[in-house]
Amino acid sequence: MNIAAFCRVSTDKSDQLNSLEAQKSFFIEYTKKNGHNLVRLYADEGISGTKTKNRKEFLRLMHDAQHGLFDMVVVKDISRFARNTVDLLQNIRTLKALGIETTFLTSNMTVLGQSEFVLTIFGALAQEESANTSKRVKFGKRMNAEKGRVPNIVYGYDKTRGDYFNLAINEKEAQTIRQIYEWYLTEGYGASKIANMLNGKGLKTKRNCSWSQNAVCRILSNELYTGKIINGKQEVTDFLTGTRAERDESEWLVTDRPDLRIIEPEQYARTQQILYERRCAFRVKRRRQSNKYLFSTMIQCKECGWSFRRTVRTYQNTYIRWVCSGHNGKGADSCPNAVTVDEGELIRALEGYFAEILKNKKNVINHVVKEMKRAYKAKSDSRDYEKKLNFEVARLKKARQKYMDMYTDDLISRKELNEKVGGMKSEMERLENDLKLVRSHLDRDGRLETIIKETFRRIEDVASIQEMTNEQLKKIIQKMEVDKDGNIDIYLRLFRDPGWDKAF
Repeated sequence: MNIAAFCRVSTDKSDQLNSLEAQKSFFIEYTKKNGHNLVRLYADEGISGTKTKNRKEFLRLMHDAQHGLFDMVVVKDISRFARNTVDLLQNIRTLKALGIETTFLTSNMTVLGQSEFVLTIFGALAQEESANTSKRVKFGKRMNAEKGRVPNIVYGYDKTRGDYFNLAINEKEAQTIRQIYEWYLTEGYGASKIANMLNGKGLKTKRNCSWSQNAVCRILSNELYTGKIINGKQEVTDFLTGTRAERDESEWLVTDRPDLRIIEPEQYARTQQILYERRCAFRVKRRRQSNKYLFSTMIQCKECGWSFRRTVRTYQNTYIRWVCSGHNGKGADSCPNAVTVDEGELIRALEGYFAEILKNKKNVINHVVKEMKRAYKAKSDSRDYEKKLNFEVARLKKARQKYMDMYTDDLISRKELNEKVGGMKSEMERLENDLKLVRSHLDRDGRLETIIKETFRRIEDVASIQEMTNEQLKKIIQKMEVDKDGNIDIYLRLFRDPGWDKAF
């Protein structure tokens, strides 16, 4: 008889893999002893028996059964075939319908012509054993988490010899981590650009792979680098499907380990703010973060909010132009802005713009200071305005807390929570900045004039826009907006607190 044998181990540990080899040897001996023809031995290594979809060899066995490659399937034990009772019965029924016998050797059980009752009992026992194993694993992980142990492999750290659960800083990798944060915070590079730069230097990840955008983002969002170990953010709610659920922050297990600090908490906090702002900018304002070309993400459509993208056309000469992503990608129905901005012309226009405002530097400074004083004096002299700002801040905080409470009580999902509070944070920051300006009377102590002069000093340092990088230009220009008539508004960046910008 043509037979197929199936065996499986649930982990890739050496003792389990040795067990797998023993199972293989057993089936080879079994077929010789009984005079069968072993068509194929199917073996899943390091795969759980609770989910069929991840078991490639098992799926291959079922596929080959459909094509009649064998007449019987031999399995040493029911738990090797499946630890999910539903999957066990479904697959046994499929083989039955094909006229293929299934034999479980340790229980001396064959399926064809037999009742499913006993098989269901054995399957339920196998599933319960898996459930108990899951509970033991969860308990062990919780105990390790409470002791501040880190069992996984993390870039920037090495495992302490003889102590699998503790880490020691790898100074060479730590230097790379500091460089990643420096590039992101100071130079303004995006995660994709940083990944390309690391690959260009020939650096590899902890698993000796090339760097990717996701790998860099994991570095930028891992709080372990501040010396804080956080466990228990998620928990497995169904061991059969592997479904995970987010846990409330109050249930996280946090351990402070200053000896593992590579990045200062302040740097990490600023990084999270930038990551959040860039995600919001793309989700809400349709703006990506890119540093690839001189004007990447700097030119924005005033009609639809999408960034302009770079196009290159070569016919006798090469033409580099920028067009609205919304209009160019989705058509006129999406955005009416069909304006094409020539890169060379824009560079010359910017150089002329800088030359003009530098020539009238004194008048520009006096005008801006005067207008700022007039605008904020009117607001700061009004107690009603300050009271209104305080009321709006309190209202937003109350609304945000309401949605947070609803999420905690499982009334809304995390996705719904993000949709509700996503725009509140930026609005609260804007209102709080207005409050600071009203309360601090910035225009009374001369700091505003100093800030504007610093902006002009940086403009004076520009030798040639053509030779600048995107990061350097972004330190001077916040954005350029183009309307459907071809008018371009240029917004300069004032050098005060990060994120406080004003257009001229």
